[in-house]
Amino acid sequence: MTKTEKVLNALQEGQELSSAQISSRYNVGNPGATIQNLRFKGHAIYLNAHSDTKGRVVNKYRLGTPSRAVVAAGYRALAGQ
Repeated sequence: MTKTEKVLNALQEGQELSSAQISSRYNVGNPGATIQNLRFKGHAIYLNAHSDTKGRVVNKYRLGTPSRAVVAAGYRALAGQ
């Protein structure tokens, strides 16, 4: 199983992962590129900001369902090609 597949499996299980977690758990050198690769394959991966009890903000990726507006934008982009 590739590193990208491992990240995707974790997201599909409902985990929310930060870039640091992706790097350390799955030995991914460039987590942003891995997420972008999954997005190009059609997975709706969102980046959400979370703040802890001390007020520190951490950005975490999650797998979600695209809104109708996002799907419509994709079809419009394809129609313009």
